[in-house]
Amino acid sequence: VQLQASGGGLVQAGASLRLSCAASGSSFRRYGMGMGWFRQAPGNERESISSINWSGGSTWYADSVKGRFTISRDNTRQEVYLQMRSLKPEDTAVYYCAVTGNRGDYIHSHAYEYWGQGTLVTVSS
Repeated sequence: VQLQASGGGLVQAGASLRLSCAASGSSFRRYGMGMGWFRQAPGNERESISSINWSGGSTWYADSVKGRFTISRDNTRQEVYLQMRSLKPEDTAVYYCAVTGNRGDYIHSHAYEYWGQGTLVTVSS
């Protein structure tokens, strides 16, 4: 299973970006039950920011992004997205996507089995 994240870039505060993460491999339903986005800023630990279940009916957001970010997925394309609005300089980080075939915990990083390589988001003030 391989994950390819894209969509990062350099933007000004207040701007929007849409991150995408494409999964490749067979049996997507087996390993793609939960999909999540994480980020890691320089000098900080990796932070869980959003997750979504298979149907898309259950989503979770960290308080730091709630109301500004929206997670979604397209199972036919085997992709997960993160629409980011009203970006702030503190959103600057490398953003990672991850997937898991497990059910239940989609918040904590240890629940995920496969990780993408990350895409850099830089928000200038």
